[in-house]
Amino acid sequence: MTFLVKISLPCSCCSPKSEFRGKTQKTLYFSSLHKYVEDVKLIVAEVKMESSLKENMIQQSSRPKKGGFRTMPFIIVNESFEKVAGYGLMPNMILYLMSGYHIATANGAAMLAMWSAASNAMAIVGAFLSDSYIGRFWAILLGSFSSLLGIALLWLTAMIPQLKPPPCTQFSSNCESATPVQLLVLLTSFGLISIGAGCIRPCSMAFGADQLDKKDRPNNERLIQSFFNWYYASIGVSTIMALTLIIYIQDQLGWKVGFGIPALLMVFSTVIFLMGSNLYIKVKVEKSLFTGFIQVIVAAFRKRNLDVSDNNLEYYQGQGTNIYITPTEKLRCLNKACLMENSEDLKPDRTASNPWKLCSIDQVESLKALLRIIPMWSTSIIVLVTLNQNSFAALQAKTMDRHVTSNFQIPAGSFTVFAVVTLTIWVATYDRVIVPILQKFTGNPCGFSPKIRMGSGLILSAVAMTVSAMVESMRRKTAIYEGLVDKPNIVMHMSAVWLIPQFCLLGLAEALNAIGQIEFYYSQLPKAMSSIAIALYTLGIAFADLFNGVLVKIVDGVTKQDGKESWLSNNLNKGHLDYYYWVITMLCVVNFGLFLVCCGAFGPSSDWKKVPSKIRLERKEDTSPLI
Repeated sequence: MTFLVKISLPCSCCSPKSEFRGKTQKTLYFSSLHKYVEDVKLIVAEVKMESSLKENMIQQSSRPKKGGFRTMPFIIVNESFEKVAGYGLMPNMILYLMSGYHIATANGAAMLAMWSAASNAMAIVGAFLSDSYIGRFWAILLGSFSSLLGIALLWLTAMIPQLKPPPCTQFSSNCESATPVQLLVLLTSFGLISIGAGCIRPCSMAFGADQLDKKDRPNNERLIQSFFNWYYASIGVSTIMALTLIIYIQDQLGWKVGFGIPALLMVFSTVIFLMGSNLYIKVKVEKSLFTGFIQVIVAAFRKRNLDVSDNNLEYYQGQGTNIYITPTEKLRCLNKACLMENSEDLKPDRTASNPWKLCSIDQVESLKALLRIIPMWSTSIIVLVTLNQNSFAALQAKTMDRHVTSNFQIPAGSFTVFAVVTLTIWVATYDRVIVPILQKFTGNPCGFSPKIRMGSGLILSAVAMTVSAMVESMRRKTAIYEGLVDKPNIVMHMSAVWLIPQFCLLGLAEALNAIGQIEFYYSQLPKAMSSIAIALYTLGIAFADLFNGVLVKIVDGVTKQDGKESWLSNNLNKGHLDYYYWVITMLCVVNFGLFLVCCGAFGPSSDWKKVPSKIRLERKEDTSPLI
């Protein structure tokens, strides 16, 4: 028995010219009722599948894209609040250590230098974790929580009297020293803050660049450069707030409120960063960069006796590439690490049989890029030393007339704000005025090269320290003339406005040298090493802080021999801080000569364009949710 059945079903793929306008007429012949039922089920399933695919396409098209400028507020606000909280603690901390913990001037300055060094040295650890293991998002989040805990613990030292020695008159010889437990609590708070800074600072700027550096816009160097400039300007604004509002609160309302507000700001910083979690582009980490670097060194050493004079050498390209490239000639001793000796060096899937004996060209060129910029990086240490004299500047300002009006005076720790204001003004002016003018005449959309700006910053730092030495000499002579040699707490009749020019020069030096450094590192290193590129700058600050701490101890120890008054005496009116500034000035001059030598050895920066493009590793987006 044969059935003739006509079925009309809706179809999402019908042509607009269909006779039935959106419906498909299918005539089916069935030899049995059972076969009829089965065919109807198949048709219904097909229609449901088409509808489901259409709905999925609609959902995907309506799903918001990740990254872009809309993520910038979350990232910049997180970094800005961390800067306000962190930088608001440092300028007045020497006063807190001297008054609260009865620590001598030289020892306090050395302790703060070591703390700053630890904070910035942790940047290389944070960069290593983010680029090799946990990614930048999780590194920033970890740093935010660590900074919050550290600042909260520091606030507790001001709230709980048992966490500090008993109060006494400053400069008195009867003051009790802090106990080991009290120092342990203080140093633990410093350590947590250092961990937080080490995770946030090298990753935040690179994380922001991740949101803008998209594959469909490979030639967006100008956009990235503009982001760097404005990012640095926003950090400058937050630093201004730290050096004015936070320090003013500490001076007027005390340490309890002065440390409590930074703790509250870190709460806001963490929460705001988490709010943008679903919008971020989260770059996947594929391997440990530092392990790869060590493998290159080991492999090159193991093949040190290998003859490379043969022109028919075969280099290991890495897995998943069909393009044959050769390593560059720079640091060619490392090329042996990627040289293949025989077919047994590779597995069937084209991976290295022993990664400690054979490395890819990517690994070799990445290590070369890092090693090549180390000499240039070393020249930044001295200029950063000049920027880290805030503790002595605060002590200078405290002895001078800081009144703006009869009822208001600038806090001693706030004079650094003039450096930050200068930096911020320069960045905005350079990006929006100077660069367009230079582009009009030279055709270069990026303005002055990073190396020119770095060198200019070195020169200005030497000029700034010369001015600092001259102003301190004037201040000391004024104190002696007014009979205040033995009265360091008495304010002399000399305006603290004399300190402003040196801070403006230091701010301009930082604007030129620091941003030039970051752009230089970022342009010379592979994209997979973005956080390490930023961390190099903060690592330079760490070495500068360490050098500064050692220099302070050496100068203090040498100059107070045979019962003499130290140049860095607790009583600045008896010491010779100006001599200390002249020593740093001479170091700046020598450092500039070293910079010129390193520039000549490095060669044109355009050499990087000749490096195989493959080593600029592609970034794979991590689309996994926050939890």
